[in-house]
Amino acid sequence: MIGGLGMPELIIILVIILIIFGAGKLPEIGAGLGKGIKNFKKATKDPIEHKEDEPEKIDKD
Repeated sequence: MIGGLGMPELIIILVIILIIFGAGKLPEIGAGLGKGIKNFKKATKDPIEHKEDEPEKIDKD
């Protein structure tokens, strides 16, 4: 069970997606969704890098 969805609900969702997009577009949709999830996970794990366009702070004594 995924987030309160059982197997019958997942099958219904997949059938609706198949009807809307067609069988030819499913691999493209899956690849795009996978890349999006991968990029999201990478962005949330990696520390924020120093941006080149931001000026550095200089302490003047």
